[in-house]
Amino acid sequence: MTRPLSITGATRLYAIIGDPIAQVRSPQVFTERFAAMGGDAVLVPAHVPADRFDAIVPALLALGNLDGVLVTVPFKSRMLPFAERMGATAKIIGAVNALRREADGSWTGDMFDGLGFVRGAESKRARIRGRRVTLFGAGGAGSAIACALADAGVQSIDIIDIDAPKAKKLVERLKPAFPGCALAAASGMRGGVDMVVNASPVGMRPDDGLPADIGRLDSGTLVGDVVIAQAPTAMIRHAIHWGCDWVDGRDMHAGQVEALLAFFASASRTGSIEPARAVQ
Repeated sequence: MTRPLSITGATRLYAIIGDPIAQVRSPQVFTERFAAMGGDAVLVPAHVPADRFDAIVPALLALGNLDGVLVTVPFKSRMLPFAERMGATAKIIGAVNALRREADGSWTGDMFDGLGFVRGAESKRARIRGRRVTLFGAGGAGSAIACALADAGVQSIDIIDIDAPKAKKLVERLKPAFPGCALAAASGMRGGVDMVVNASPVGMRPDDGLPADIGRLDSGTLVGDVVIAQAPTAMIRHAIHWGCDWVDGRDMHAGQVEALLAFFASASRTGSIEPARAVQ
């Protein structure tokens, strides 16, 4: 039975930081889960203006009753230096979306966006293995999704980003870890693709369109969009128009909740987390 929410001086804090922050669902989801698990903890939204990141984040992490942080756009790469230890995905892509405080006061970070996307797709019984993917966005979420898709056995991933060198750098990071996946930095969609994922910021505003001219889609194409929105984004509307299966930001978020709860509850001494100083 879920206990009533009660915040006292002993309540432990978790925060989610981003700019903007009003769109996030995590505060309600995680606070409810903490209560259901019998924990005295809440997760609160923390709007960190990007131009004040360097002043605010160190002060936030210095709070004595802060046990964990979730990270959303645009800070997933900027938070990496605060992780004194990091998990395998964070090590490969150079970004984190979650940090936990260890017993000694240090911080451990890892990235769960990609795992959440794959689990979200699997929850809808969507096939991942063997697909030929076009991925828009080489930032924190895009990097994590590329990593998770390669690990899940997709055949190829073309990565498109408005910052072409950024896409190329991501490909160079991923290739040694996933030699069985054909990875490339691309300037546009090519034929034969049967999975399209938007991991770019396009779609966060209601009047945003598609991240590119995607055109006609075969009904067997799987479409994904990381944006969390009340109404379907332009990307999801495009998928629905062509009769495609789709995964949205809500599916991705739900897919990573259990993994994040386990991460917050675990400790680096289990051996699953590598010291950051050894891998940077």
